[in-house]
Amino acid sequence: MTETCPAHLVALAQRLADSSASVIRRYFRTPFSVDDKADHSPVTIADREAERIIRTIIEAQRPDDGIHGEEYGTKNLDAEWVWVIDPIDGTKSFITGRPIFGTLIALLHQGRPVLGVIDQPIVGDRWVGVTGRPTTHNGQPARVRPCPGGLAASMFGTTSPDLFPGEDYDAYRRVVAQVKTSAYGGDCYTYGLLASGYYDLVVESGLKLYDFAALVPVVTGAGGLMTDWQGNPLDANSTGQVVAAGDPRTHREALAALAG
Repeated sequence: MTETCPAHLVALAQRLADSSASVIRRYFRTPFSVDDKADHSPVTIADREAERIIRTIIEAQRPDDGIHGEEYGTKNLDAEWVWVIDPIDGTKSFITGRPIFGTLIALLHQGRPVLGVIDQPIVGDRWVGVTGRPTTHNGQPARVRPCPGGLAASMFGTTSPDLFPGEDYDAYRRVVAQVKTSAYGGDCYTYGLLASGYYDLVVESGLKLYDFAALVPVVTGAGGLMTDWQGNPLDANSTGQVVAAGDPRTHREALAALAG
């Protein structure tokens, strides 16, 4: 284990994922009300309860750490260690009964993601990425696949074309016009599948810190690359334009297409 992420913090992240999973499984495909947040995105009792149990454990075990959660906001963001939580990334999939959402748990050390968990509690998929260590999928090594043909040979994924605002949509169209195959939906789950070698490229725009922080260690620990649209590393100050690729050539060509 690297000095930047001790083993006991990785174990705590796994415990957090176990606890949230028990909440989410209890509500999946059952009757519940769906509320609209200020940005008109949906939220459910499962989102709120899952984040609440995660925060309760963190506050008991690591009271000095910061927390940045989607549903209950932020605290102590100037701490050395900050936990970043998205209890259900892909709430639209959750409320429509599709098991392609996930819980995201990240840990930032001095603003940079050093630990990430993607947990799909219905299917039973869990990816764990830790800086300096190989990513695992259900305890076994996960690895991106080579794509020597670059963009023209790639399997491309994004959550929805509707999520690219303004000029970002034009940039997305330049990428998708060059790929071999496209598949839509999946939110964070797509990044786990990229880390396991099923996708070659994911491009998205408008993500919040809680949407992407956990993904970075998972993708990079599997041998992939994950940056902003200019090729810069992602951290707490990134804008939310992200590119994840399994192969360096695919990544380079995607950046060029995005830049026009």
